[in-house]
Amino acid sequence: MGKQPITISKEELERQREFSEQIRRHYLETMGRQPLACVDTYGCQQNEADSQLLRGMMIDMGFGFTPEPDQADLALFNTCAVREHAEQRVFGNIGALTHAKRRRPGMIVAMCGCMAQQERIKEKVKKSFPVVDLLFGSHVLYRFPELLWRRVQSGKRVFDISGDEAGVILEGVQPQRDRGVKAWLPIMYGCNNFCSYCIVPYVRGRERSRQPEAVKAEFRRLVEEGYKDITLLGQNVNSYGIGCDFDCDFADLLEDLSREPGDFIIRFMTSHPKDASEKLFETMARHDNIAKHLHLPFQSGSSRVLEQMNRRYDREQYLALVQAARRHMPGLTLSSDVIVGFPNETEEDFEQTLSLVEQVQFDNLFTFIYSRREGTAAARIQDETPAEDKKRRFQRLLDLQNGISNRRNAQCVGKTFRALVDGEGQDEEYPLTARTEGQKLIRLKGDPSLIGKFADITIEKHTTWALFGSLRQE
Repeated sequence: MGKQPITISKEELERQREFSEQIRRHYLETMGRQPLACVDTYGCQQNEADSQLLRGMMIDMGFGFTPEPDQADLALFNTCAVREHAEQRVFGNIGALTHAKRRRPGMIVAMCGCMAQQERIKEKVKKSFPVVDLLFGSHVLYRFPELLWRRVQSGKRVFDISGDEAGVILEGVQPQRDRGVKAWLPIMYGCNNFCSYCIVPYVRGRERSRQPEAVKAEFRRLVEEGYKDITLLGQNVNSYGIGCDFDCDFADLLEDLSREPGDFIIRFMTSHPKDASEKLFETMARHDNIAKHLHLPFQSGSSRVLEQMNRRYDREQYLALVQAARRHMPGLTLSSDVIVGFPNETEEDFEQTLSLVEQVQFDNLFTFIYSRREGTAAARIQDETPAEDKKRRFQRLLDLQNGISNRRNAQCVGKTFRALVDGEGQDEEYPLTARTEGQKLIRLKGDPSLIGKFADITIEKHTTWALFGSLRQE
């Protein structure tokens, strides 16, 4: 069950603002100019949403921003622990700042997020990365001003990965979002699922949902500020509200948000199949401003492997969910996550993954080779599958899905889609980019004045990864 969420008190918020003010005065007095910060974010959209909160705090501290870490007075790395490759990238980029810090000893290098929450990472940074001045975990993100002030005032390194694993909810801080038409809106934090391969519940804490009124108020602000493509975020949005003192599940929340005035489209991620419901599909189908796109990770087509993964559904249950979703929304766009090479995955297990992909016909797949995460149940399994077999299987899966994606995009040629024009691309003939409600990328002929507007776009051609079109002619 979910745990009753704890919201940071007004008194604690005010205390943190006092630290922010002390930092602002310190930099003004010692530097005589506005200090610059750089936030380098790794991993999922939830991490980006956290970085937006951190940038909001930095504005209160008086910082401006630079995209260049080696030019910053404060370089903050918001890290991801899901895969080993992300850790290697973080350490490589942090290590690259050693020379910049020698040139400017007053520079502060900080590290936070899921990777930083782990004891083994904290000890590694202490011993091997003296360039890092401040490290704090995901449970104490709200104390960033206090921890930074401790580092500034003492001149000593600060490490803090404390905090109740049940976690807290931070309200009252204005996120600093990039201007544009898209926005991330976290509705819950943490995870209770404990998939055997996944480190997230250990570093993000238990599930905790924001109060519906807080979500609705932030949603209204986003619409008023001109955001038109709003994605609701959670490790498992379908479990929103479980164990809380309010009577509102995820489908109820979607229903309420869809009725808000304005011209927008609502998306969400991620959905766990064990909690996806007919009620959710009915709600999605009922409202034009809820995207007919479902990201529903299946991870493996083998029921044996799914049991080993602790996913709490089997192949047949997943396929039944897909069938139900498409019954309510015949034009549904489906994407998913899949892991190749889970410990001791057999050739037969993998063939079942291929057959599920062939049967479902996903529009898009996010494919990963299993990455061992210390501290998870799967990390204790002795894996006998050769790495070369995993790479070969991975390529077979890519080839299969690329063919499916290409065919499904080909079916779009000649059709007209209502899509949000969201930016400029690199194609000279089709200089704009847009997204269908099914999250398909469209490269579009047209003038930049279209950016931020919904448009009816007729598709002229396609590739495996994109559609190409122009405005519908009346």
